[in-house]
Amino acid sequence: MKKTDPLEDIKLSSLKRALWVYHVNTGGCNGCDIEILAALTPRYDAERFGIRLVGSPRHADVLLVTGTVTRPMYERLRRVYEQTPDPKVVIAVGGCASTSGVFYESYNVLGPVDNVIPVDVYVPGCPPRPEAIIDGVVKAVKKLEMLLEGKG
Repeated sequence: MKKTDPLEDIKLSSLKRALWVYHVNTGGCNGCDIEILAALTPRYDAERFGIRLVGSPRHADVLLVTGTVTRPMYERLRRVYEQTPDPKVVIAVGGCASTSGVFYESYNVLGPVDNVIPVDVYVPGCPPRPEAIIDGVVKAVKKLEMLLEGKG
């Protein structure tokens, strides 16, 4: 039987109970942002799963990115990604973040999020339902568990 480090066990158990999410809108129509807020309302109550929005990327475990990446947001998104401590997971929410959606080949658009930073979980839809966003965050929890256990 493999012995584990007690500190790693504490990290793993805390990530299972409280996942802190930082939301970044890189330039979209705000439809996904409204659905993210809907997921936090009492109807869906994402906080019962330990999902909580935080105000700083330095406190986050997950980056929740909406919208296609515009030229002004390119460097900002890179900086936010670098400020987020490891291990981290990036979730691309909506069609714009995944494929550039209706803004594909627009003059000010550099492309989807995965052109700038690595994406771990994609949540499709325009805009995606709150249930889909919560499901994406649950998949992010599994990805973080794998990273902490050294399997990712």
